Amino acid sequence: MELTALEALIPWKAAPRLVPSRYPVVGLLDRVASSEDLDALFELEAWTNDRISAELGVLHVIPRDEWVTGRPLASVVMASFCHPRAGGSRFSGEDRGAWYAARTIDTALAESIHHRTEELREVAGFETRVEMRLYLADFSARFHDIRARRRVWEPLYDPRDYSSSQRFGRALLEQGSNGVVYRSVRHAEGECIACFRPPLVRNVRAGGHYEFRWVGSPEPQVKRL
Repeated sequence: MELTALEALIPWKAAPRLVPSRYPVVGLLDRVASSEDLDALFELEAWTNDRISAELGVLHVIPRDEWVTGRPLASVVMASFCHPRAGGSRFSGEDRGAWYAARTIDTALAESIHHRTEELREVAGFETRVEMRLYLADFSARFHDIRARRRVWEPLYDPRDYSSSQRFGRALLEQGSNGVVYRSVRHAEGECIACFRPPLVRNVRAGGHYEFRWVGSPEPQVKRL
């Protein structure tokens, strides 16, 4: 069955997103005035420079008119699209990422803690700490809205299997959708957004840092730094 959803205007301000602090906040895309300025850089380095390749990731799959350059934290915005998670995320595959954010900081923390905990469960156990950088962004655009509780949409909310939601996201992306606004799976009554278009992630700014510390339990201690 083909899944459909209507669009809604989403005027969110200061939507939070948490990213590990090990990722840089300034990069090549902040320093060039336009996407055309990157051509000279590509020609100079011939896409072989390890630093450039690592920073730009899968930039080539993002249409040039969607590149964000020459504004504060442009590289941070583009990194979310150019460095997708292995296996993909809920509404995006591993070939192209999206900017995921929450409506409130409590929801952003719940989502981030879940994903970091699952990573530790697979590789290292629960004796570590992670410092997370908080970004805030504004949205004012139309997104496909699946927040209502409809049975046909339930596969999109599977807590572990993203196959249905990724197919849904791919279909929307190919239709020109700006993205999806949806209920948080990790925080009751929370809401999240998956933005497919880099230029729609506006007024990005740093909002502080948090530390997640696991001390033998899958439930970390959380401290704002």
